[in-house]
Amino acid sequence: MTDRAVRVDARLDAPLSRWLWLIKWLLLIPHYIVLAFLWIAFIAITVVAFFAILFTGRYPRGLFGFNVGVLRWTWRVGYYGYGALGTDRYPPFTLKDVPDYPARLQIAYPQRLSRGLVLVKWWLLAIPHYLVLALFTGVGLSGVTSDDGSWSVTFPGLVDLLVVLAAVALLFTARYPGGIFEFVMGMNRWVLRVAAYAALMTDRYPPFRLDMGDAEPDEPTDPTPPWTGGRSARTLMPSNGGV
Repeated sequence: MTDRAVRVDARLDAPLSRWLWLIKWLLLIPHYIVLAFLWIAFIAITVVAFFAILFTGRYPRGLFGFNVGVLRWTWRVGYYGYGALGTDRYPPFTLKDVPDYPARLQIAYPQRLSRGLVLVKWWLLAIPHYLVLALFTGVGLSGVTSDDGSWSVTFPGLVDLLVVLAAVALLFTARYPGGIFEFVMGMNRWVLRVAAYAALMTDRYPPFRLDMGDAEPDEPTDPTPPWTGGRSARTLMPSNGGV
């Protein structure tokens, strides 16, 4: 594992089915049900971790491992499904890392976390990233009309649009366009980095960088922002392996 907090890798499987993507929503229903409960637990654990970090500067390792597993499970389902359509191999029902699965996520366990940053990084510091992610993943708007009616509208994100294009290409050519895959991977990688940061799992600020391609690139620069007090990424995230 390279010296970075979050590592997102994926392998584009070939050949991919021309038509399987049409029913993946149906095949994934069991995963969606399980993930609904896992994400309830994820949120509750993040609240517990918030107070643990605030008072001790540490994220309880057992809770950290569980939340990494939830993100890992979510990434595998998204990669198989409509977050990428990058594989036809059905996702396993496990929180553990599956080394031979085409989509993998690893997050390095932090020995120490800033007790001050935990108060602001998940909302204030992450706001610029949330704006970018709204472009990637889409946004929904709702409101109330003057006659007490309600309305809502959902705008698809770039990931949705590109995955639709990839699905159409698969249907007619049985090939996933390489350029679309790289762009989709870059946006998913950005989303997962921000998710880990907002979930208090790292103090390392996500880079404003679209790292495209299947493999996680080497880190060109230290993206640690000035509000960390000048501590390096190595100080915040010791290189002790991934969870």
